[in-house]
Amino acid sequence: MKNKRFNLLLIAVVTLVAVWSLWPTWRDYSFSTHLGSFKSGPDSLRYAMSNRDEIENARKKSLKLGLDLKGGMHLVMEVDQVDLFEQKAWNKDAKFAAIMNTVRTKASQSDARVIDLISAEFKNENMRLSRYFYDIRNSDQEIVKKLEKESDDALGRAKEIIRNRIDQYGVAEPVITTQGSRKLIIELPGVSDENRVRNLLKGTAKLEFRLLRDPEILVRTLDRLNTYLVQNSVAPPSAPVADSSAAVSARLKAAKPVVAAKPTSAKPLYDVIGIFQNGTAYTTEHSKEFVVSLLHRSDIQALLPQDTELLLSAKPDIGKNGEKLFPIYLVRKTPELTGGVITEAKATFGSQGVQPEVLMSMNSEGTSKWARITGANIGKRIAIVLDGAVYSAPVVQSKIPSGNSVINGIESLEEAKDLEIVLKAGALPAPVRIIEERSVGPSLGADYIRAGVLSLAWAFCAVSVFMLVYYKKAGIAADIALVLNIVIVLSVLAGFNASLSLPGIAGIVLTIGMAVDANVLIYERIREELDAGKALTSAIEVGYDRAFSSILDSHVTTLCAAFLLFTYGIGPIQGFALTLMIGTAASLFTSIVVTKEIFSFLIGRNLMTQKSFG
Repeated sequence: MKNKRFNLLLIAVVTLVAVWSLWPTWRDYSFSTHLGSFKSGPDSLRYAMSNRDEIENARKKSLKLGLDLKGGMHLVMEVDQVDLFEQKAWNKDAKFAAIMNTVRTKASQSDARVIDLISAEFKNENMRLSRYFYDIRNSDQEIVKKLEKESDDALGRAKEIIRNRIDQYGVAEPVITTQGSRKLIIELPGVSDENRVRNLLKGTAKLEFRLLRDPEILVRTLDRLNTYLVQNSVAPPSAPVADSSAAVSARLKAAKPVVAAKPTSAKPLYDVIGIFQNGTAYTTEHSKEFVVSLLHRSDIQALLPQDTELLLSAKPDIGKNGEKLFPIYLVRKTPELTGGVITEAKATFGSQGVQPEVLMSMNSEGTSKWARITGANIGKRIAIVLDGAVYSAPVVQSKIPSGNSVINGIESLEEAKDLEIVLKAGALPAPVRIIEERSVGPSLGADYIRAGVLSLAWAFCAVSVFMLVYYKKAGIAADIALVLNIVIVLSVLAGFNASLSLPGIAGIVLTIGMAVDANVLIYERIREELDAGKALTSAIEVGYDRAFSSILDSHVTTLCAAFLLFTYGIGPIQGFALTLMIGTAASLFTSIVVTKEIFSFLIGRNLMTQKSFG
């Protein structure tokens, strides 16, 4: 009697918890349907604002749909571990650069571990890793272990930083997993602004404060580069630049007066770069790509003054004729301060209330350094560099003891908010790039939902009708247990904020078959006992007891297989395995406990006979 009460209490609790867990999903559906019923936009907006808290709470707790059902983005990103190991090296020379270039080429052509490629190249050159990495006394094996740890840490940090960025962006239930030693698999359901997400994820967020060199040094440097290009017969490209070099130069001259004493017959550099009277260098939008590739060449960088680098502005200025002109800065290569000291970032509008900007606060260490740097460089310009592009280069008016600074030169508040996100989340340990991208539109997701629900409905109907026809009243108990089984699976997914995907629906369909299979085993055992002449109550009791071991074995083996799929699988495989695990556990509960209590209820009211099992 006590056991029966416990079973009834357990069924009641499970059912109530399942309904409670799925209630927000129903509320979310009701709100969405009601909002869609309004014919005018103002009425819909008023209803949404008056019920804002309830709508947001229901949406937050409702059953989430996966990428294939809701639409969104699927990305495969790769951490540039060649760049990571280059940063860790010391005593770098031309030989090291050649080795790393070879490694970079091989890494782009295979999925092999970068550390293995580096080790192989050093062995081919008959060189020890300690020449460039860690201590000279370390053996190659010790260095490989240390670099392996750096590689694992970098991938883990990249995963967490990207997760933080996505969480702050507001994507519900993103899926981020690692693949191999340098890849991240990212699924973002419900994302519509794909370009914004790409920029948010790819940005390294490497923030640096660098001193600008004097304009006279910039002019002399450009003259030296131009002379070198003349001597090596280098000409600016005719394509993809849209206009001729003469037209580019003419527009630059029209924008502002250009410093005199420029080469007139051979000026490959000054055909794509202009210098204004104040010593500021610019390039046009059409010539930007060529200039960037030129400045990244090793022979060009070797001609620059020691510890300097030429960087372009992240945003263009607009010339008198409406031409987009990108300023070029000569900055110190060694930063005065890095973004590691930033503790807070906030997107806002400037003092005029028009131009977006990002306010930054620093920790105590950064505050003291910033005060010293600004105090020692009053009247000079400090460039705020993010991911190799200059966002602004303000003149230091006075010492800044508070540790606060501002990034401006931002076009929109949306861009400022994205910059706030990446600064808060921190800098990636190495650059990441998108190597694969797929988008699923919401209409395609709706088709998948329709197809998935249809397959689930057909499976349920087919199985239910079969059980009713073949097992009569006993089939009703099996069908009730089947409904409860599906409700439990969906409620667990909703309760733990897991996503329902198309493979997940396939897992539920498979669960339906498993649940009925367990009932078939039990019912056939009961039939055998009835044929042997036992009473109905005794036959049901013995039938459950004898079928239990077979049912338990099949469910446990299925659970183990599903667990392995979930542990070692990725993406869709995990979605299938998760619903299969939940459904298998629910099937064991409903087939052993629920149907038996239904039979007890029916027998107690004389609603079952031996013919009830067909």
